[in-house]
Amino acid sequence: MALWQDYLDGLDPAQHSISGTVKMLSGVYSSALENERDIFVYLPPSYAHTRRRYPVIYMHDGQNLFDGSASFAGEWEADEAMEALSADGIEAILVGIANVGDARIREYQPFAHPYFGVGRGDAYLHFVLASVKPLIDTDFRTLSDRAHTGMIGSSLGGLITLYAYFKYSAHIGFIGALSPSLWIARSPLRSFIESAPAPPGRIYLDIGTAEYALDSQRRWRYDALKDYREMRDLLIQKGYPLGESLMYVEDEGGMHNEADWARRLPNALRFLLDPLMKG
Repeated sequence: MALWQDYLDGLDPAQHSISGTVKMLSGVYSSALENERDIFVYLPPSYAHTRRRYPVIYMHDGQNLFDGSASFAGEWEADEAMEALSADGIEAILVGIANVGDARIREYQPFAHPYFGVGRGDAYLHFVLASVKPLIDTDFRTLSDRAHTGMIGSSLGGLITLYAYFKYSAHIGFIGALSPSLWIARSPLRSFIESAPAPPGRIYLDIGTAEYALDSQRRWRYDALKDYREMRDLLIQKGYPLGESLMYVEDEGGMHNEADWARRLPNALRFLLDPLMKG
């Protein structure tokens, strides 16, 4: 078993916004990516006093999920969301995989881009599924099958999550893509999803209506809603009925930031996990 430590070990709890039990493993190395990162694990309230096994959700930008003091752009409050959902019997293990700074864009990018270069999305997902997932399944009581394994991300993390669902469908049974950066891979992602098989599962997709607008010098505007509605329609055509296996949200006034993703996360988690609790 790896040397997991309690996240708050050696820290002043008053200075760190942790709810429930969060573990951390520092410096997990990827030979394919030639870098290392921290892994964070949230354990549900019943974990300590039962022998149950739990669904697992792998989440990108892990340093932004649980502790505002550690985040680079705000906190998702994912631990608070799961603590609240546990009152309704909805419990899961969350695995936060930290990004590695400047490597983030290429690691969360599944296709080549004329400006950002060759994406390393497949190498990153191989690290998640071939290195991190076996580690989690060994060290914690998980339901390790595809149906109980999910992935959630936002922005570029949402982009790689959408891609992963269709590329690695043997391993991932449900996803949440919050404000995925469709603009960076609009055509290749659409073509890829169009030609990919449609695995069974649940997909949560959202966008804030105020995310993309003119910049301070009024130089650029991106018609995000058009792209997101086209992606919604493509997923429906692929066999994911809206309101059943697909939840699509346009958050009126929502911005591209952690605060708004934190606000939308509980409903996404409920949509994705509730069927597993009843199954």
